[in-house]
Amino acid sequence: MLHIKNAKTPTLVIHSQRDYRLDVSEGLQLFTALQRLNVPSRMLYFPDEGHWVLKPQNAQFWYKTFLDWLALYVK
Repeated sequence: MLHIKNAKTPTLVIHSQRDYRLDVSEGLQLFTALQRLNVPSRMLYFPDEGHWVLKPQNAQFWYKTFLDWLALYVK
């Protein structure tokens, strides 16, 4: 976050509530900072998942969102 003012890269932030490797507040902080800087960004939040998104509906949504993001920003 010390260098967030230099951010320009479109960023997809994905976080799950039960992923204890990093607190959800860190993902929200990153997303908020990117939004305030008008950096193209989107946040996916899964309140019922851990590090791996395993529930079928969540996994389907994760993959669709991720692939759509790539299609938009990776030519």
